Amino acid sequence: MTQDYAAGQREETAAPKPPGRDRYLDLLRSLALVRVVLYHLFGWAWLTVLFPSMGVMFALAGSLMARSLNRPALSVIRGRLRRLLPPLWAFGAVVLPLMFVGGWRLSEDPDHSGTWGLLELFNYVIPIGAPPYPWETGFPKDLLESTWADQAVGPLWYLRAYLWFVLLSPLLLWAFRRVPWATLLAPLALAAVVGTGVVTIPGELGNTVTDFAIYGSCWVLGFAHHEGVLAKVPRYLAVSNSVLVMAFGLWWASGHQGPDGWDLNDIPLAQAAWSFGFVVILLQYSPSWQELPGRLARWDKLVTLSNNRAVTIYLWHNLLIMATVPIIDQAYNLPFMQSDRAVAALDATDMVWMFVLVWPLIGVAIVAFGWIEDLAAKRRPRLWPNGAKKRRTRPTAPTTPTHGA
Repeated sequence: MTQDYAAGQREETAAPKPPGRDRYLDLLRSLALVRVVLYHLFGWAWLTVLFPSMGVMFALAGSLMARSLNRPALSVIRGRLRRLLPPLWAFGAVVLPLMFVGGWRLSEDPDHSGTWGLLELFNYVIPIGAPPYPWETGFPKDLLESTWADQAVGPLWYLRAYLWFVLLSPLLLWAFRRVPWATLLAPLALAAVVGTGVVTIPGELGNTVTDFAIYGSCWVLGFAHHEGVLAKVPRYLAVSNSVLVMAFGLWWASGHQGPDGWDLNDIPLAQAAWSFGFVVILLQYSPSWQELPGRLARWDKLVTLSNNRAVTIYLWHNLLIMATVPIIDQAYNLPFMQSDRAVAALDATDMVWMFVLVWPLIGVAIVAFGWIEDLAAKRRPRLWPNGAKKRRTRPTAPTTPTHGA
């Protein structure tokens, strides 16, 4: 990647891809969403190593953003905001009243009081920062534990990071087409600065900068994938160097473990290096499927559904994980659950039952709120957009003569 690339980019591009969605990228997005749900349910630190879902999701979003920026940048940003914000508004319309009913008094919250606390509520409208929430608050009939707001709203940092990446994308893509290596590696260099503690930026600004440092290179990798630049790097060279970067990330993590051990979410530099190398390998082997091949084809409808409802799934999944607890609690009242052995068995398998129950609850959220994504995208609302074709009943006889095709 040199200046020659910038000069010839408009004239010489990668081979055109077939029209339609890239099912390989759709599959990666679905796997990332499943991994996010599993992590927030079980809390297993090794999941952050097995599949760095946030890095993958930012890379896929960056690739789509680069494709969209063939159109005027302002209209693209408007379109991205239009698709992102209405689902967030629906989430806030449910969660904010529940927090206030639970006893949260913004004026008395030491972390969000005063005029600044009121201004922070704007992040439920446009998430330029993380939306405020209480660490502990009640819930109607005490159905959920007191930290439910932290668990439900906490993951919305992703929307803040995504919004800033969208706003910066025209500038980042402009820079990438002129100095690709520098643009690609600059966020990693920033991660080395903030991740080692050389520079500490407090508050919400620090969180925003840290998110950009960790995932910025993944976002720009999406540019490189779409522009065909990544495909021009010899595979052996890309993979071998990625393995070295990932090895560095694990080495750094081994000496800087947080409260949850190997959880890379607590180790910014390790997360940045591991996610970067992982994404390079995934995109280097990108087969650009128009259809899921072989046995993967049986998952086609679920992959389609999860991609059509990715924002809804991400917004609601953590609250729905907590909603499984009061449902499981009702099982203790069943007549056949009154023995000590039955109670012990349920106690030992409660996490399994949470895993089983959360998926139908996510399905309910898709039906209840997912159609908002269609309205935001200016499409006809659909309750269950899994790509299945509806059967059409054929008339017994044509009512009017037909001519031509």
